[in-house]
Amino acid sequence: MLSSSAVNFAVMIYLSLHYKSAEVLAFAGIAGLLPQALIGPFAGVFIDRWDRKKVMIYADSFIAVCTFMMSFAFVDGEANLFLVYALMACRSVGAAFHSPAMQAIAPLIVPQEHLLRVSGINQLLQSVSSIAGPAIGTLLITFFPIGQVLYLDVIGAALAVGSLFFITIPHLVTDDSKVSVSRVLADLNTGMQAIYNNRGLRLLFLYAMLATFCVMPVAIMFPLLTIEHYDGGKWEMSIIEIVWGVGMLIGGGLLGAMKVDWSKVVMVNSMHMLLGLTFVFSGIFPAPWFYGFVLVTGVGGLGMSIFSAAFMTIIQEEVKAEMLGRVFSLYFSLAILPSIIGLLFTGIIADRIGVTNAFIISGVAMVLVGAMSFMTPSVMRLGSHK
Repeated sequence: MLSSSAVNFAVMIYLSLHYKSAEVLAFAGIAGLLPQALIGPFAGVFIDRWDRKKVMIYADSFIAVCTFMMSFAFVDGEANLFLVYALMACRSVGAAFHSPAMQAIAPLIVPQEHLLRVSGINQLLQSVSSIAGPAIGTLLITFFPIGQVLYLDVIGAALAVGSLFFITIPHLVTDDSKVSVSRVLADLNTGMQAIYNNRGLRLLFLYAMLATFCVMPVAIMFPLLTIEHYDGGKWEMSIIEIVWGVGMLIGGGLLGAMKVDWSKVVMVNSMHMLLGLTFVFSGIFPAPWFYGFVLVTGVGGLGMSIFSAAFMTIIQEEVKAEMLGRVFSLYFSLAILPSIIGLLFTGIIADRIGVTNAFIISGVAMVLVGAMSFMTPSVMRLGSHK
């Protein structure tokens, strides 16, 4: 996670400073998301059938190979953008298998009453990477060409794969080892029914999709907001990323250190509204208020950490372990697809209404999503049977 965070931020710095184009950032975001969204539901079927530990090993290895090949796309400070986008798309294919498999193993090795605390610890670990990663990425791209910086992610993947060999993860053996098109479609339908038949979970997914649709176009414009509105550079961009990670660290640390008895749905809805308000303030603050932007960004990181942990725990509690791979894959795909539509209009949004106005509009929309979720009884009842 640390090496990926560092490399991802270094690539964003390169693209932001070299091209200063919202469209370039948007296409990079689409390349990194679209394949995962399209194949994710089908990948989930195989994750539930295969050994999830091996899925993570093979997926991480494939991503590392793609990253190594991407290093050849940067020559003499210039980028072959088509090759960069293509390899980011290949990395997205690996992520389509890795991310749901990682989320699906938690209920296999963690007692149910501790799932939220473990999710908080996981957010804490991710936030540590979010803090150190941008600092490392900024330092590396200051002294090394971007092509060489990419090697760090290859090293990190090798360490991650090596560590998995020493970990025991139970393998859920399926009653049918044969895989056919009809069988895959049937398994996919079973996963979809697990969501559809639970009205509260179905609507919670819908609200998450709406929130992601609001978030992604502005999330990809954070570097542009820092550069254009707050007159920052690479170090200011890294500060924003680090502070976001500090907020996530605090949120994950709080969840991991204490036994929280609050409703997880209330936590999810409240964090939607809190994150939306941080976007609004980020767009409202005048240009000299960079430190105010830093503060609300940290609060946003805290909100995202608590939201992610609570949301993932709700799914882990509401869905049977043998179907979690499919359900998490469906969630990632359903959440990503609307956001890709938003990313397609990122350049138009930045040019027509301005980056600051985009943050304000997106933030207001997220607050409304949280309010609607609070007013939906079936969503508010999730977890009440536990």
